[in-house]
Amino acid sequence: MAGLVVIALAAPVISPNDPWDMVGRPFTPPLSDGFLLGSDTLGRDILSGIIHGSRVSLFVGLAATVAALAIGLVVGGVAGFFSGRVDNALMRLTEIFQTIPSFVLAIMLVAVFQPSLASTITAIAVVSWPPIARLARAEFLAKRNLEYVSAAVSAGRPGWDIALREILPNALPPIIVMASLGVATAILLESAISFLGLGDPNLASWGYMIGVGRTVIRQAWWMSVFPGLAIMVAVLAINLLGEGLNDAISPSQRGGAKA
Repeated sequence: MAGLVVIALAAPVISPNDPWDMVGRPFTPPLSDGFLLGSDTLGRDILSGIIHGSRVSLFVGLAATVAALAIGLVVGGVAGFFSGRVDNALMRLTEIFQTIPSFVLAIMLVAVFQPSLASTITAIAVVSWPPIARLARAEFLAKRNLEYVSAAVSAGRPGWDIALREILPNALPPIIVMASLGVATAILLESAISFLGLGDPNLASWGYMIGVGRTVIRQAWWMSVFPGLAIMVAVLAINLLGEGLNDAISPSQRGGAKA
């Protein structure tokens, strides 16, 4: 994961060539004519596309997850803390979003707006927040009646202060783990959107590269295989990181929750 982040941040240094530049003959196989991973149908460097595409995939994954985390925390936290009619209304709203297949909804949102990085991030965030909201609600419901919350209520502290300073810090660990795993899902969604040609047309991405190479996969297998491997490595790294975070901050691993 650290290697992927370094490659994404240092992409212009590692690969100074623009991934859209035609720098050689089309359909050059890997390890030929100076192309480590070969070239595509227009003679563009596959390795340069993968390096620069890492910036798009990781940025979209992180930005969409942060946006989904913000929405989910607000909706789930308010529902769990206030309960009653507020809880019912917000949970019915959450269920409405969950009844629509996430990929279909994301495609619809991107198609309605002009394909761009912002619309892709927004679409992925909109379909990703409901699970976070349900988990946040469950955590707030479980912790709002604990002793330290009751003590804060007895001290006359306002509700928003109790929610932000007492309940939220104790509810965050499992939510952070879910959000970290959500980055991998966001990368897969972005790749699928770009594969269908609905991504930002000005940015190289792994999904777009696979989409371009699918029509000539028998003639130039490397055009689809190497970007696909990049997606697999990124998703695997993020999933392993999420499992590591779960082990590190799980109450069973740290001797109990904060009290």
